[in-house]
Amino acid sequence: MWGQIVDNKTTMLLGLIQVCNILCYAFFTTYDAETNASSNETTNTIGHYYPFYQDVHVMILIGFGFLMTFMHKYFFSSIGYNFILAAIAIQQSILINGFFHCVFSGHWEKINMNIESLITGDFAAGAILISFGAVLGKASFNQLVLMVPFELVFYSINESLGVFELMAVDMGGSMYVHTFGAYFGLAVSYMIANKEKIKKAKDKFSSSRESDMFAMIGTLFLWIFWPSFNGALAIGNSQHRVVINTVLSLTNSCISAFITSKFVHGKFDMVDIQNASLAGGVAIGSSADLVIGPYAALIVGSIAGIISVCGYKYISPFLERNFGLHDTCGVNNLHGIPGLIGGTVGAISASLASDTVYGDNITQIFEARSYRTALEQ
Repeated sequence: MWGQIVDNKTTMLLGLIQVCNILCYAFFTTYDAETNASSNETTNTIGHYYPFYQDVHVMILIGFGFLMTFMHKYFFSSIGYNFILAAIAIQQSILINGFFHCVFSGHWEKINMNIESLITGDFAAGAILISFGAVLGKASFNQLVLMVPFELVFYSINESLGVFELMAVDMGGSMYVHTFGAYFGLAVSYMIANKEKIKKAKDKFSSSRESDMFAMIGTLFLWIFWPSFNGALAIGNSQHRVVINTVLSLTNSCISAFITSKFVHGKFDMVDIQNASLAGGVAIGSSADLVIGPYAALIVGSIAGIISVCGYKYISPFLERNFGLHDTCGVNNLHGIPGLIGGTVGAISASLASDTVYGDNITQIFEARSYRTALEQ
């Protein structure tokens, strides 16, 4: 039975983690001005952010969870572990991320809890679940529980370096969430995987018609709600741009995935459709809130879809054959490489962002543009 593979030591560890989390929240967090009952704060952002937060929550719990069910041997593990790892990651990321934000800002204070804290917690959980996709079927639950806090430490350092030191704009998390989560997961997979056992047990990682159908449910949920993931924390007109650019990029990655899959496989392959059709959402993340033009969003989506399909067909087998790097869910092809594309497109977009396009409010998008040129940014 699935429930019997988790021993008592792991459940005790989970209990200890919960006690530590409760103590940390008691001493190091507080309600912010909007949520504090004694505050005179009149603004209320819950109406603006909560619909986006719910969409992101659906992506994390249903989208990622069902996307990983393509392996019929790990059907319960995909959904169940996705659920509990997301819950652990959301709790711990708010604390760990808040700590490193204090470190890098040089200003120590209690972590303010608000709706934005929950959204950033979901983003961090997204990185954890992407890494989970790389080690699914190879890592024990004990290892996964220990992986979460360790990864969150490095996730928070990476994100803090980008936000506070480089002041890089990555609205949709192409770099901070997708690329980081993919390559952290691949590194863990490389360290823990038994290459010989994987070769002898290929059937464990195979799919069935039923499991592929459930995985498509995850794909469709992710495809529908991805604009909210990219634009949950965007403000003003930029949020409108995020939705437009993300939808256009997703449509073209879907179309390109079908076309490329037919060319390289001679038919529409379910793995390509389940994953490469989403690559446009990853690739447009860093530039989704920028004035890149609808045509550019379509180009980015098309490139991401093509490269993602080619990754499943050529790159994953090459890495496994030559380096023993087994990527269970192909996170390198859906999150890693498209994330690199997203970071590159974001850098190009930043270098071309002129004052005439954004007006006097360009510092709302690029905070450092008050003292940097576009090329420096």
